[in-house]
Amino acid sequence: MSDQQPVEPGQPAPPDQSLMPAPSEPTMSSATGAPMGYPPGWMPPPPPPPVPMWNRIAAYIVLIAVVAAAAGAGIGWSLARAVNPQTAQSNTPQSPIVAATPSTGSVIGNTNADAIAARVDPAIVDINTTIGTSAAAGTGMIISSSGEILTNNHVVTGSTSITVAVQGRSQTYTAHVVGVDISQDVALIQIDQNVSGLPTVTLANSSSLKVGDTVVAIGNALGQGGTPHATQGQITDLNQTITASEGGGLSETLNGMIQSDAVIYEGDSGGPLVNTGGQVVGMITAGQAQGFRSSASNVGYAIPVNTALDIVNRIRAHDQGSDLTYTQQGYMGVQVQTLDAAGAAQLGVNVSSGAVVTGVVPGSPAADAGIPRYAVITSVGGTAVTSADTLGPAIKSHQPGDKVSVTWVTTSGSHTATVTLAGVNP
Repeated sequence: MSDQQPVEPGQPAPPDQSLMPAPSEPTMSSATGAPMGYPPGWMPPPPPPPVPMWNRIAAYIVLIAVVAAAAGAGIGWSLARAVNPQTAQSNTPQSPIVAATPSTGSVIGNTNADAIAARVDPAIVDINTTIGTSAAAGTGMIISSSGEILTNNHVVTGSTSITVAVQGRSQTYTAHVVGVDISQDVALIQIDQNVSGLPTVTLANSSSLKVGDTVVAIGNALGQGGTPHATQGQITDLNQTITASEGGGLSETLNGMIQSDAVIYEGDSGGPLVNTGGQVVGMITAGQAQGFRSSASNVGYAIPVNTALDIVNRIRAHDQGSDLTYTQQGYMGVQVQTLDAAGAAQLGVNVSSGAVVTGVVPGSPAADAGIPRYAVITSVGGTAVTSADTLGPAIKSHQPGDKVSVTWVTTSGSHTATVTLAGVNP
């Protein structure tokens, strides 16, 4: 669940990164989720309160639909999302990464969580993103010495910039999304700088996991950075189906999940679930917790390595399957809410429907085009905009770099300008 205010339409909602903002930007709501009304009379509404960075901590809230598969998706800060029980890429395809044979027992000498984590930490990265006017944080795993990183899609979705901090290195790096599978919450990102010799995690075949196996969850808990946080637990169930939600009515169903009782926090999304041999067997993606902020979840869910690795190898091979996305989506840079008759009267505009601009991202295409706060957007690229919900699809139907005609209405009348769209990650 996200407390954050919706960001520019056309921008996917984010993850708990564990608390990521909602992907599409359709409705404006307060931190408590209550609708925000129009200002009385002719007085303009107060500017929306700044979105605290903390709000980006958890990417999703979980409505968990935990059911056995037999029966029947950052965090800003930590968990990328929570769960509640219920119903620009390389031109050369890369060689596939092969999962290692899982270790039987400990090869570290003991099963202490910190000792196991120390073996993996050098290849764990903190991921920080910019989404509209907010910031979010999550975790990733280096899978190639040249800077390919495996993480959750909800950790990077809707972002306009990504930075990566590698353990033991003072320098931070920028990164871009190579490809994602939105339905499986898997993303492959790549460090932009020319790097080599980076430490990598060992991905182990997850097909032989059993309930009762000892595991360690590692991640950027609460987005604090520094040495990754590690907690030890056991696998408590396998092949689970959950429904993870980021708020705003957006949710996704993830199947085949590993369930464990290793404590996780917002911001851990995209981090590894490791066996006692220091091998990664899963990727943390959601926790069954509510309230976030300072809360922890002792019921966590991870995507099995075999599932994530299959997607990563398809992305590296440039597979053009309909479930994979390689390109960014159009981005304009506004926060909006739906106009109604009362709002039109209060704002003094001569239209009865549209998307009211409640905020404009500094330096965004909307700002450059001169679209002001309290303007009512009525058309994008020839497509009528009748509500906040219809603005997102109108923008997403265009690509970054496209020049689109945008019409908006203010008290001074109707205005039209050509806007060159920027891009956000899918």
